[in-house]
Amino acid sequence: MGERAYDIALFGATGFTGRLTAEYLAAHAPPGLRWAIAGRHGDRLRALRERLGTPVDVVEADAADERSLRALAESSRLVVTTVGPYIRHGEPLVAACAAAGTDYTDLTGEPEFVDRVYLRHHATAERTGARLVHACGFDSIPPDIGALYTVRHLPEGVPIRMRGYISAGGRPSGGTFDTVLTNFARWRSAGTVHSERRRAEPAPAGRRVRGLPGRPHHQPAIDVYALPMPSIDPQIVVRSARALERYGPDFTYGHFVGARSPFTAAGLAVAAGGAFALAQLGPTRRALRRLLPPGSGPSARRRAKGWFAMRFVAEGGGRRVVAEVAGGDPGYGETAKMLAESALCLSQDDLPDLAGQLTTAVAMGDALRARLERAGLTFRVLS
Repeated sequence: MGERAYDIALFGATGFTGRLTAEYLAAHAPPGLRWAIAGRHGDRLRALRERLGTPVDVVEADAADERSLRALAESSRLVVTTVGPYIRHGEPLVAACAAAGTDYTDLTGEPEFVDRVYLRHHATAERTGARLVHACGFDSIPPDIGALYTVRHLPEGVPIRMRGYISAGGRPSGGTFDTVLTNFARWRSAGTVHSERRRAEPAPAGRRVRGLPGRPHHQPAIDVYALPMPSIDPQIVVRSARALERYGPDFTYGHFVGARSPFTAAGLAVAAGGAFALAQLGPTRRALRRLLPPGSGPSARRRAKGWFAMRFVAEGGGRRVVAEVAGGDPGYGETAKMLAESALCLSQDDLPDLAGQLTTAVAMGDALRARLERAGLTFRVLS
């Protein structure tokens, strides 16, 4: 890369999650870290710097101004972005990072965006040495790093069948709600791009890795009623398994939301179906967005009550392992922590010499897990 002005640049620092991430970095950055907060409103950035009370540079850049994004990428070893929905605002920045050989992380939960980045920018990033690591928050660190942690407790070189179950309590921000509606509205386009990626992406040699088709069921090992969860998470886990031989010669994964009662599970299914139907029409989609406008989010008091538990039931080599990743507020307190620790891990730790579009398990793996454990998340084997 050569000498850059910044080790880390945080783009979108004045947004809801961006501000929480900036606060975490200000409190936990190691001595000597050169970092900057970036966005389109210089006055808001300077006000944030005053609130942070730490020496951090301010860089003005706009998601709609490719020149400013190139300058940001060329000045930084790593760019972290919280500016979404990424399918609308994200590609120019990731393109600038790939071209400049700059590492990149984000919080996207948008499968279409991730697939488009692979098709358009993975080869460039491989050539320049950039690491493009998506989904560095609640989507999809608990399932991805948690699946790797679970696999490490099973024998090597054996077929593995794994299911992941997510349970959580918390309130989303306007930005996350907007992303969910965007994903619902673009499901046809996302499917087309995903098929294109599958045709272009090489399969692992001599190994088989698959996502399991989901169906509602009761999982007695952890006593939850499960519903298939069509999020980006299972795609991320499967891509990690394709890249890492430790997942065995035949790996299958299914991803579910878990509820304590069948009535709660049924209510979740009805709510998700209703939101999906309403998101298909522009007027109803815009009306839903007004319920939680972008930039809004839960209060500190509400965040303090949030929680999540991601549990895995896996079998391989005649053994069964039940493991868990757990933490506090999933959407914002822990997401900001996960994103910031991912940035610190990529910029500070001794990691595999890889490039291109990577998952968190492939790019950082156990190094990131160790950071998250020190930061308060728990990884444990239940049985």
